Amino acid sequence: MNVLVTGGGGFLGGAIVRRLHERGDSVTAFGRSDYPQLSSLGIPTVRGDIGDRSAVNAAINGMDAVVHVAAKVGIWGKRRDFETININGTRNVIDACRSAGVAQLVATSSPSVVDCEDGLEGVDESQPYPEEYLAYYPETKAEAERAVLAAHGECLATVVLRPHLIWGPGDTQLIPRLLDRARRGRLVQVGDGTNLVDITYIGNAADAHLAALDRVCPEAPCGGKAYFISQGEPVSLWEWINELLERVNVPKVSRRISHSAARRIGALAELAYRFLPTSAEPPMTRFLAGQLAKPHYFSIDAARRDLGYEPSVSTAEGLDRLVAWIRGGAAAS
Repeated sequence: MNVLVTGGGGFLGGAIVRRLHERGDSVTAFGRSDYPQLSSLGIPTVRGDIGDRSAVNAAINGMDAVVHVAAKVGIWGKRRDFETININGTRNVIDACRSAGVAQLVATSSPSVVDCEDGLEGVDESQPYPEEYLAYYPETKAEAERAVLAAHGECLATVVLRPHLIWGPGDTQLIPRLLDRARRGRLVQVGDGTNLVDITYIGNAADAHLAALDRVCPEAPCGGKAYFISQGEPVSLWEWINELLERVNVPKVSRRISHSAARRIGALAELAYRFLPTSAEPPMTRFLAGQLAKPHYFSIDAARRDLGYEPSVSTAEGLDRLVAWIRGGAAAS
C-alpha cells in the first residue's frame, strides 16, 4: 500500500512513518524540510507546506491512503497561522484525497477539541464540543476534525484519533520544554496536584494510527468517527512529572500556585502579549492553567472495540525508555 504521512518528519509523524516502513508499506513523508533520519532508511520525503493546495495535491497523487498528522500546535499564536495549517491544510488534504481517488484517510486530532474549564473525567466520544475555546489550537483542530468526519463516505473512508499528551524517546517538544523549565527553576505546580491526566506513549500512539488505517473503510464501525487514544489508565500528573525529574537528576517541583491564581495571571499575560512585539508564548495562559490543574482523562473502550487498539507499552516501561533516552541511551519507540 502506498501511504503518505503529512508531518512525517515530526515526533508522531516520524514514528508512524517508521512503523509503516518496518511492516513493508511503501511510505512517503510530507513536510517542510528534509529529514535525514528518514532518508537514511530509504524513506522518501516530499517537501511542501500543508497550506499550499498545489503541493498537497502533488504529494497525494498516486497514494492509496493518507495519514494526516501535520498541525500547528501551541497555546499561543496568531489565529490565521492556526487556521492556515489546521483548518485550510486539512481541507486541502481532504480535497486532494477525493481528487486522487484515495480510499482511506486517518487524521490526528486532540482531546482538547472537547475541553471544558472544569476538566474531563472518564468521558467517552459522546462528549460534545464546547461553545467557546480558550485557545486557537483546540478551536481550529475541532473544525478540522469535523471536516474529516463529514468527509467520510463510499469513496473516501475517514477516521480521527485523539491521542492525549504524547511522550517518549525522540520528543522534541513536551519533555524537553518540561526539563528546561525544571532545570531553570521555572516549573511551578498549578492546582493542588491531585489531578489525573491521560498520557500516551509514542509507540502506542503510532500503533493506534496503523490500527485505524488497517480497519477504516466505508462500512467499518470506525468510519466517520473519532476515538480517544491513551495508555488506558491516567496518572497523577504532578507525581508523574516529579518521578521523571527525580530519575534524571533534575530538581523536583517545589513551588505551587492555585488554579484561580494561574488563570488570572494567564489572562493578564494574554492581554500583555497581544501588544508586545514578540512571537514568544506567554509563560501562562488560561488554557494552560486548566491543562495543568484540572483532570483530563478519557475512556478508550471505543478504540479497543472498533480499532483493536491496546497499549502494548506500559507507562512504567515507557518511562524507563524515556529516562534511558534522556540519559543518552538508545531507547527505541
